[in-house]
Amino acid sequence: MQIQSNIKKIHDDIRAAAQKSGRDASRVTLIAVSKRKPPEMIQQAIDAGHRDFGENYIQEAMEKIDILGRESAIWHFIGHLQSNKAKFAVKYFDLIHTVDTLKLAGEINRQARKIGKIQKILLQVNIARETTKSGAEENEVMNIAKQACQFDNLHVSGLMCMPPFFDDPEDARIYFKRLKQISKEIETLNLPNTAMTHLSMGMSNDFTVAVEEGATFVRVGTAIFGARL
Repeated sequence: MQIQSNIKKIHDDIRAAAQKSGRDASRVTLIAVSKRKPPEMIQQAIDAGHRDFGENYIQEAMEKIDILGRESAIWHFIGHLQSNKAKFAVKYFDLIHTVDTLKLAGEINRQARKIGKIQKILLQVNIARETTKSGAEENEVMNIAKQACQFDNLHVSGLMCMPPFFDDPEDARIYFKRLKQISKEIETLNLPNTAMTHLSMGMSNDFTVAVEEGATFVRVGTAIFGARL
């Protein structure tokens, strides 16, 4: 019941943030970040009607998805992805949020072709140029987009970022604004196999600000499932 009430509260907060900024709350999808959480907790969220879940680690995710069922939810890969794990990500995940090199995009495309899938991806931007975080720098993202659009088994569906953690969520606003601006810049290129439909940004501490700035995916773990194990 606690998970269900937590999800309801976050949806209420999303609606309030969307209303504040003149957006339609139905355009915002809550991704429940379930890394390090057991299948039983995820099942509770599924039973409460939640559909979208985010996982960070391939091996852990595969084991849980095999238990819960590939069709039981919409699965988002939101962790750093190595090229040698791309085949598993393509097999198990509906959307990969963390593509940050052309090499990785190419390998995902190759693996998707093998199983006849058009893999939806987001390009991850290291929006604050933090050395501890993955993601391509802004100028690199434009180049990746221009080349990844040539891959027939990929669809570039938007951008993702993880700004620095701030005690005051307002401090993250400039990074959310910038990601939206980069998205608009890519959109003007009219690239094939590309649509800047999604902005994956905002976590437990700052998702309401992200919604105000245009997020279509917010990634919330702690506020749903409690502190990490």
